[in-house]
Amino acid sequence: MQIKTPDIGVDKAIVAEILVKVGDSVAVDDSLVLLESDKASVEVPSTSAGIVKSITVAVGDVVSEGSVLIELEAEEGSTGATEVQEADASQKTSENTPTSLPDQEIMQELASHQPAAAAAKNPAGSASVVEVQVPDIGVEKALVGEILVQVGDEITVDQSIVVVESDKATVEVPSTVAGTVESVEVQAGDTVKEGVVLLKVKTASSAAEAAPSTVSTTTPATETAAVNAPKTETSVQAPVASVPGGEVEIAVPDLGVDKAVVAEILVQVGDTVEADQSIIVVESDKATVEVPSSSAGVIKAIHVQMGQNVSQGMALVSIEAKRQAAAVVQPAKVEAAPAAKAAPAPAAAPQAATSVEQAPVQSADKLSKEQNAANAKVYAGPAVRKLARELGVVLAEVKASGAHDRLMKEDVFAYVKTRLTAPQAAPVAQTVAQVPGLPALPDFSAFGGGEVKAMTRLQQVSVPQLSLNNYIPQVTQFDLADITELEAWRGDLKAKFKQEGISLTILAFIAKAVAHLLKEEPYFAGHLADDQKSVLLRNEIHMGIAVATPDGLTVPVLRNPDQKSIKQIAVELGELSKKARDKKLSPKDLQGANFTITSLGSIGGTAFTPLVNWPQVAILGISPATMQPVWNGTGFDPKLMLPLSLSYDHRVINGADAARFTHKLTKLLSDIRSLLL
Repeated sequence: MQIKTPDIGVDKAIVAEILVKVGDSVAVDDSLVLLESDKASVEVPSTSAGIVKSITVAVGDVVSEGSVLIELEAEEGSTGATEVQEADASQKTSENTPTSLPDQEIMQELASHQPAAAAAKNPAGSASVVEVQVPDIGVEKALVGEILVQVGDEITVDQSIVVVESDKATVEVPSTVAGTVESVEVQAGDTVKEGVVLLKVKTASSAAEAAPSTVSTTTPATETAAVNAPKTETSVQAPVASVPGGEVEIAVPDLGVDKAVVAEILVQVGDTVEADQSIIVVESDKATVEVPSSSAGVIKAIHVQMGQNVSQGMALVSIEAKRQAAAVVQPAKVEAAPAAKAAPAPAAAPQAATSVEQAPVQSADKLSKEQNAANAKVYAGPAVRKLARELGVVLAEVKASGAHDRLMKEDVFAYVKTRLTAPQAAPVAQTVAQVPGLPALPDFSAFGGGEVKAMTRLQQVSVPQLSLNNYIPQVTQFDLADITELEAWRGDLKAKFKQEGISLTILAFIAKAVAHLLKEEPYFAGHLADDQKSVLLRNEIHMGIAVATPDGLTVPVLRNPDQKSIKQIAVELGELSKKARDKKLSPKDLQGANFTITSLGSIGGTAFTPLVNWPQVAILGISPATMQPVWNGTGFDPKLMLPLSLSYDHRVINGADAARFTHKLTKLLSDIRSLLL
C-alpha cells in the first residue's frame, strides 16, 4: 500500500522530517512524514496499519498532492474477529426524554473504547451487509443529534457516522467497519440505547476484521430482563500496543530544535526511578532541558553518552517497569446499574476512564495545557478533538460549520489550509529580520571546488538578529579613556578578591560606570517605538555582556548593575561567563537587556565598530588597553589608554549626544571615585 501526500492546501511542500524508518510497524493515524511550506508545517498520518516497506522521499524533497511518500506492507495476523451479541430490534424507541448523562469527559472516554464490531454474525469472505449498532456509551438512553452519512456513502473504520447527545454531553459514534452505507435505520431526534442498529453497511469482508481490541458485552434480551438483572458488566480491554511489556524505552521528546547535546546523565544502571523523575539533561546552544522518565522502574541500560548529539525519538535509557505499571492494562470492569438504579453509574465510569488514560502509548499532544483547556469548551466530538491535537490546532480558533455550532473534521482541515496559504501577521522582529535576497553562489568547481561545512547552531540562529542591522542607521563614536589609576587600584584589590574566589576584571568597573551614566542619559537605554515617532524609556537597567564561547558569541544579561557594588558585579559576571561557556544559560538569562557591552579583552586590535543589537539603540565596544605617551603640557607621560567604540542608532541618538556620552564615560573611568559623589 502506498501512502501519498494528501491535499494540504498548497501546490508544493518540502519534506522537513521523516518520522519512521524501514521496518517500523505503524498504526492508523501514526505520523509518518513532516511537510512544511513557508507558512506552516503538517504531519502526514498513515491511512493504514502495517510495516514500512520503503521510503520513497528524502528530507528536502519537494512534493505535491498525490506524491508517494511511504510504501507499507500489511502485517500478517493484524486483524481479528470480535463477536458481539445482536440486540433485539425492540430496543429502538421514540422516547424524547433522555435520562441524565455522565459528564462529557466520562462519556467521551467510554465512547472512544466502544465495541470493536457490531453484529458479526455475517460470514467472512465476499460482500456482506453488517449492522452498525450503538456501542456502550455509559448511559441508558441518548438522542440522535445528527446523522453524518447518507445512503450510498463510502465510509471507513472509525469514521464518525452519528452524533448522540444529551443536555450535558455529545458523542460521535464511529463506524466499526468500512464499506458502503446500505441504509440508515435511525432519524435525528430518535432516542437510542446500546445495541440499537444505526446503519447497515455493505462490506467486502466480514466486519469482524476491523476489530483492534476486544470488548465483551452482556446485553439483556428484553427490557424486562434488564430491570430484573442486578447489573450489567462491560469488560474493556486496553489496546495491546499500550501494554508496558517489561522494558520501556525513554526517548528524546520534542525539544523544539533539530539536535541537542547530552549535557548530564542523572541516573546509573540499577537506579530506581519514579515517573516524571529527571534522568537526562540535554542542551541546545542557549538553553538546557531535563528529560523526565515517563515510567517508574529500574534503569536497565543507558543508550547515550556525555556530549553525544541526540534528536527527537532517540532512545536515552531502558527501564524495567514496575509491576504496578503492568496492572494498568488489566481489563477494567465497568458496572452500570439498570435504569432504576442509574445514579451509581457515573461513580464507576471514572475508574474505567482512569485505567485507559494511564496506557502509555498515546497520540503526541502538540498543545499546551491552556490550549487544551480552551479546546474542552468547544462543541466537538472525540474524533475532531484527536485530529486537532495531532495537528496542533486550537479548536477555539476554528469556525464551526456543523449544526448547533459543532465543529467538523472539515472545519479543522479548512483552518489548517488557511494557515498554510494565507499570509500571517508576524512579530515586528521577524518582519524586519528578512535578509535581502542575495544571488546564489557561483560554481567554484573550475577553481578547485570547496567543502560545505555547517555553521554552529548559535551562528545559525544569530543570522536573523544580525540582519536587523540592515535597517538601523548606525554610527560609531570613538574615544580613549585614561585608566592608569583605575588599573593600579584594581591591581591592589585583585589579590584580596582572588582569596574569596572572585575574578576582578576591568569589565566590572566599566559596567558600574556605564550603569551610572545610563541613569543620566536614559535615551541610550531606550528603544525606538513601533510608531517611529517616540522612544520607550525603560524603568530599569539590564545590561547585556557579550561572552565568547567555542560555538560563537552569546550575550547573557547582568540585572540592575546600577543597584550593585563592583564586588557584586564581579561575582555575577564570573557566574554568567561560566554558564555561557558551559551552555547552562536559560532563556531568561538572555532576555530583557537595554544596553550591551562587548569587549575584545586581550585578543588584540586597536578599535572596532560593534553592531547595535536590536531593539537596543546603543552598544559599547572595548578594545585592549595599551600604554601610550600623553602630552601633559610640558612633556609626555606614559598612560594606560582604553579604546572605546560607542555604536548607536542615529534615529534615536544624536551625534553630539553620543560624543558627550563617551566623554563623560572617560571622565568616570579616569577617576572612579566620582561615582561616590
